[in-house]
Amino acid sequence: MIIKESRNEARKKRHRRIRKRLFGTAERPRLSVFRSLKHIYAQIINDEIGHTLVAASTLDPELKDKVTGCNVEAARMVGELIAKRALEKGITKVAFDRGGYLYHGKVKALADAAREAGLEF
Repeated sequence: MIIKESRNEARKKRHRRIRKRLFGTAERPRLSVFRSLKHIYAQIINDEIGHTLVAASTLDPELKDKVTGCNVEAARMVGELIAKRALEKGITKVAFDRGGYLYHGKVKALADAAREAGLEF
């Protein structure tokens, strides 16, 4: 009998493969994206010290009233919010970590919005 690997297990495998070469430093922290069925989360992480420098999600009070669920428009708003918060902290360059998700749809919308708002990657 063939046992098929779950989508999330396949995503985790891809993420481990990506993370072998992607590392956030103080000069260029990592912008990590996580999608759940109901929300989308983004964090800017310095892997050298293991600290989250900036975070944003659809659960933030600033966005909670404006968005319903996790769609492309919500991802775009999260991208703008994370870029705004990063620029306030003096972070301009990041390494984009798509978290094993395909660079399409919500992940692409978040990345494009962050780029337009001023982050470089």
